[in-house]
Amino acid sequence: MPTPRVLLIAEQCNPEWQSVPLVGWSHCRAIAARTESHLVTQIRNRDAFSRAGLVEGRDFTAIDSEAISRPVWKLTNLIRGGSEKGYTTVMAFAPLGQWYFEQLVWRRFRDELQSGRFSVVHRVTPMSPAVPSSLAKKCHRVGVPFVLGPLNGGLPWPKEFAHLRRREHEWLAKVRSAHKLLPGYRATRKYASAILVGSRSTFEQLPARYRDKAFYMPENALDLARFTRQREETYDGPLRILFVGRLVPFKNPGVVLEASAELLRRGEATLTIVGDGPELPSLQSQAAALGVESAVRFVGSVPHAELQNYYATSDVFAFPSIRELGGAVVLEAMALGCVPVVVDYGGPPEFLSPEIGVCIDLGPHSALVSQLSACLRNLAAAPDLLARMSAAATDRARTHFTWEAKAELDAQVYDWVLCAGPKPVSPPPDCGALLRGDDLPGLVGAPTTATIGI
Repeated sequence: MPTPRVLLIAEQCNPEWQSVPLVGWSHCRAIAARTESHLVTQIRNRDAFSRAGLVEGRDFTAIDSEAISRPVWKLTNLIRGGSEKGYTTVMAFAPLGQWYFEQLVWRRFRDELQSGRFSVVHRVTPMSPAVPSSLAKKCHRVGVPFVLGPLNGGLPWPKEFAHLRRREHEWLAKVRSAHKLLPGYRATRKYASAILVGSRSTFEQLPARYRDKAFYMPENALDLARFTRQREETYDGPLRILFVGRLVPFKNPGVVLEASAELLRRGEATLTIVGDGPELPSLQSQAAALGVESAVRFVGSVPHAELQNYYATSDVFAFPSIRELGGAVVLEAMALGCVPVVVDYGGPPEFLSPEIGVCIDLGPHSALVSQLSACLRNLAAAPDLLARMSAAATDRARTHFTWEAKAELDAQVYDWVLCAGPKPVSPPPDCGALLRGDDLPGLVGAPTTATIGI
């Protein structure tokens, strides 16, 4: 079977950044390792590509779309009130820059696509379902299959947290579905040969008539080269609790502080908060008000390569974010054996199995605090259970959620759209089967005297 020749489109793609650019880079490099591929990106990423060893012209092409992208970015930041908030505003303006970028991509590669140099075009980023692609229809016209995604986004704001939506400057969240009226929205889905979706929520947003060509692929995965440390410590108290993420309202770091306060005051736990953001001053004040500042360590931002040191020396990853699409930090914690406790909403629960973590119900602030507090107390009292969950989390993350595993599905999808292989089997996760906290003891092995009920 011939190796697919893939033109990868990733406007957001950078090995030196985090979030979507790092996801785009990692995904594209995994695909490149098993196909003949050429990567097309935005010119802002050129220098980082070169420092990573890629050769322009041979390995990648940098497209200069700054004439539109730069003023759009400046306007977006002006409207959203800074770079930390108003993500929906970013997505509202993103189609302008992406449309221009893709026009330049088509102009540069049209002849090569028409001549058959590439057998598949795969747009990896942007991942937002709100950003259409003008390339889907153009590729269809020249007979080149177009693969889109993974798409991930559009998760509704929980009604219990409307106050956080306002603090996040998500003024446009209520009208986000207006993106379906954008030129190219229907054409993108109609002419795409395959659509990768990163969550059940995104799958359910897809019109039913296109779901037969949709494949579940989590947005995030693990680069095992970045997570080389092995967990050696065993839990013997105090419970080491960890939070990693931007310190912004919807990620709820304050809930972790409040829920762990009792354990922290009694010396039965420590809390490490890794990250920076606008909530840092209020969190420091909250720690002082709760009388737990001596048991809480605020680390600030750290290079991504150093995060493994915190995961590997922590027992529980408390992450009560109430609107998380991907949740890369949850996978990272799992890979180093840090047992995740997440809210049953959005992307993070889709990584879990009954053996490796706990879901708490989405609810008002007080309910989250109450559930997380009970969960932490009970985990602290169950060292044997915690050890088994830690080992199972590491095994699941490193087996099922690597970039190599994603690239394997990509390859199967390419073969399918080229009529060279069977249709891949990749259903979206069955969220209805996710465990509740009080189900854990009977599912992870021998019974324990501790109860994880929440």
